[in-house]
Amino acid sequence: MARTSDPARQPAGRDARFTVPLKPGKLTSIANRIDRLEETAMQKAIWLSFDLGVKGDYESLYAWLDNHGAIECGDSTAFLKYEVGKDASSEKLLKKLQKDLRSAVDFSKTDRLYVAYRGDDRSLKGRFLFGKRKAAPWQGYGDAETGEDA
Repeated sequence: MARTSDPARQPAGRDARFTVPLKPGKLTSIANRIDRLEETAMQKAIWLSFDLGVKGDYESLYAWLDNHGAIECGDSTAFLKYEVGKDASSEKLLKKLQKDLRSAVDFSKTDRLYVAYRGDDRSLKGRFLFGKRKAAPWQGYGDAETGEDA
């Protein structure tokens, strides 16, 4: 996300929508901008993280993301503003998003898709819409003591 007060250095095109303008002596908070976005446009800012495996329906998922103006945020992660309607609760957001994705993408039993969003209480939340959590690949690499077997 670009942060600059020089108009000549502002990104153009698609990424221009996601810039955070600086005001002299005052930084604009990203969280406050997301709050205003959600209140005025009836949209929710969400992040999607996905793992469809080797044979996944990436083409349909990528088409869905492109149609919703998503921006890339690293390997298999996207940010987008999702239209939910006025006064939509978090539960309605999740149901609508899951239904929308299910109708556009052919998910298999092993596919996983995680959504991060701001909940009704304004705290950050996350949930798997498809699939479930697996053991972390870094598990066992830390310095945590493990008990000895007797």
